Amino acid sequence: MTQFDQQKIETLKQYIAEMSKQEHSDSHLISVLHKVQGLFGYLPKEMMDMVAEGMQIPTAHIWGVATFYHYFNLNPIGKHVISVCLGTACYVKGAGDLLETLTKELGIGLGQTTPDMMFTLHEARCLGACGIAPVIMIDDKIYGELDSKKVVALINFLSFEGESHNFMAKFFKIVETNRTISCIKLSRLGR
Repeated sequence: MTQFDQQKIETLKQYIAEMSKQEHSDSHLISVLHKVQGLFGYLPKEMMDMVAEGMQIPTAHIWGVATFYHYFNLNPIGKHVISVCLGTACYVKGAGDLLETLTKELGIGLGQTTPDMMFTLHEARCLGACGIAPVIMIDDKIYGELDSKKVVALINFLSFEGESHNFMAKFFKIVETNRTISCIKLSRLGR
């Protein structure tokens, strides 16, 4: 059995107890699963069993919910989650090449995590940034107008812990809109 942080387990138990007191407590299952993933980074089997017991919901139902929603991870994920947009605009503009480069560079396939737990690779159907295709999303940031060389540069950058954001600014123009950050070639902006 995997060792889990006791403080996180206690936090989860308290949250389950709070949700179990609510009217129609089983309707709070998704909220509880979000809490599990927020605490542990994924949905460990042991924690889903704890949810089942604490909320008096059959384990099979919990697994059904956890596997239905794409957001939930059933296995540990890397520090950085990379989603390659494979929507039409991105695919036409070279997303397939980006995916091939990432699988070669990282040594993993879609849905897998590097042995050092640094990167997890996913696909996305559309990230809503078609105007700067092809794009990838790393954690909560979208990077656009990419090619294989830029993807390798991004991976290398993220591999170095403690490097400053200023390093990234040497290679990309960062434009912030709402919660999305896009990196655009400096030459396109005339600089």
